[in-house]
Amino acid sequence: MKNAATERAVALARALPKAELHIHIEGSLEPELIFALARRNGIELAYASVEDLRAAYAFTDLQSFLDIYYAGASVLLHEADFFDMAWAYFLRAQADQVVHVELFFDPQTHTARGVPMAAVINGLSAACQKAQAELGISASLILCFLRHLSEEDAQATLDAALPFRELLMGVGLDSSELGHPPEKFQRVFQRCRELGLRTVAHAGEEGPPDYIWQALQGLQVERIDHGVRCLEDPALVLELARRRTPLTVCPLSNLKLCVVPSLGHHPMKRLLDAGLCALVNSDDPAYFGGYLNENFEQLVRALDLSEADVIALARNSFEASFVSDEARDRLYALLDRAVQSQGTQA
Repeated sequence: MKNAATERAVALARALPKAELHIHIEGSLEPELIFALARRNGIELAYASVEDLRAAYAFTDLQSFLDIYYAGASVLLHEADFFDMAWAYFLRAQADQVVHVELFFDPQTHTARGVPMAAVINGLSAACQKAQAELGISASLILCFLRHLSEEDAQATLDAALPFRELLMGVGLDSSELGHPPEKFQRVFQRCRELGLRTVAHAGEEGPPDYIWQALQGLQVERIDHGVRCLEDPALVLELARRRTPLTVCPLSNLKLCVVPSLGHHPMKRLLDAGLCALVNSDDPAYFGGYLNENFEQLVRALDLSEADVIALARNSFEASFVSDEARDRLYALLDRAVQSQGTQA
């Protein structure tokens, strides 16, 4: 009986419309596309084949992943490369019933190699526009600063991106967490808020709960990316619940990077039971073994999540989105119709 209920919850998770708010577009770059772009751009890779590259995806921590992540991104040189990468992601997102995406990208990874900011943003933006027109997926861009670099580098990156301000929804903070606390970036985040950009930050994945406090109080972010270590600090959990601050949780990423020993130990159910606005995301799906529905399916089975849990996670994804109130109401209505069509009570 338990297995039947779990499988009904899995089927519901597959069918429901949802938003994805924690997806690094460079992390959606599949080995096949890496090799195709390397051939197109005349780049020699350190791996002999797609299979050799995929076999290297055995990570022990965040840094071991980032080393390969940055190597894969080296094939991205031209506007068409960024478009092709994002479009491939959107096609997979459509298959997972994703109807809204807020796409992270790391311009410093590319501008440091001499790639123009225009090529990065224009390529990604064109894919977002095509996703809306042809797939019915609304999409926006969130520029992420690399936290292992200096705040001065982040300020310069913001300067370079300002000619494209109208194409950006917000800014974030990612890359190596340990040793790079959010407080390091207070001035650039203040400037971003003054420019009207929405703000998010990675915190509390490998870093301690204090990093989450810093992101909330120092950077004044509106969402926490990951945030799973908040449970170590009861006062922080209460504050996150009071603020209704979303946590963009990435289950398969947490597993692959050894944040949790198994999905059966994942804290998602405890986050929901604590009244937090937690939601499921894929993070870097090409590297971590699954896009959004695969994250849902494996998590539901590992934790025996209920249909009500699945509906709450989908609803949280819309609540956490940086969309207008009118657009959010439309997303809620879309979700309610889908729940009813599946014969499930919300």
